[in-house]
Amino acid sequence: MTVRLALLGHPVSHSRSPFIHQAFGQALGLPVQYDTLDLVPETVDARVRALLKDDFAGFNVTVPYKETACGWAHQLTARAERAGAVNTLIPLPGQPGQWLGDTTDGAGLVRDLVSVQGLQPAAQRILLLGAGGAVRGVLEPLLATRPACLHIANRTRARAEALVDRFQSMAAAQGVTLTASGFDDLEPGWDWVINGTAASLGGEVPPLPAGTLGNTRVSYDMMYAPAATPFNQWAAAQGVPRCMDGLGMLVGQAAESFQQWTGRAPAVEPVLKALRAELDRD
Repeated sequence: MTVRLALLGHPVSHSRSPFIHQAFGQALGLPVQYDTLDLVPETVDARVRALLKDDFAGFNVTVPYKETACGWAHQLTARAERAGAVNTLIPLPGQPGQWLGDTTDGAGLVRDLVSVQGLQPAAQRILLLGAGGAVRGVLEPLLATRPACLHIANRTRARAEALVDRFQSMAAAQGVTLTASGFDDLEPGWDWVINGTAASLGGEVPPLPAGTLGNTRVSYDMMYAPAATPFNQWAAAQGVPRCMDGLGMLVGQAAESFQQWTGRAPAVEPVLKALRAELDRD
């Protein structure tokens, strides 16, 4: 029986999720149909209500709906509730038409940083850009790695400060200093920068003050592209020696979602390698 899956977002035409999940299915001997559904904001809630009654085995959710998707789910996992963001919808067993909302973004990010890139976030001073659903989803797993400090910067300062309030007790329990600011208030002093904004999708770079990345050693853009993303191009021009995109995060979070839908754990590394080769051919 075909495992029917889909990605919900706007836009979605650029997504490599169909390649990833079909490769997972092929490796595990499971026939997978993975659709990308571009849902415009004006009609998204009605479309989703109809889709949740259809015969899908699972959904991924991408920008700009990760926070909105909390309201589409009938229950939330503890980590999704704490994040206030959902990127995975899973059918609730024995409850037709009822869905569990989860977030696998953070697990995918940490898996890529540690297992694939060979980096250790512990004791690092990390600057995290953005305050939307992607950033919400990665905060808890990042804090669990115990960086020395984690600073959230966003165009709208109040949104970054709200995330600090939401995760401050968790940060304190891990011994992590958690702070926030607007972009304009940023000062240098960061070991790593992680871009959780969607600026690269539009060929743009967040408006950070000159010198923000002085002495920064690692740049990680959650977006991905065949060549260096606009953010990583800019970071490299600022002298950052190691720049990575979010392709490994994408495959890592997809693997966790796939396991929740099917009960089967796919291997990440072969699919990541094949996907990188596919991007290089584009």
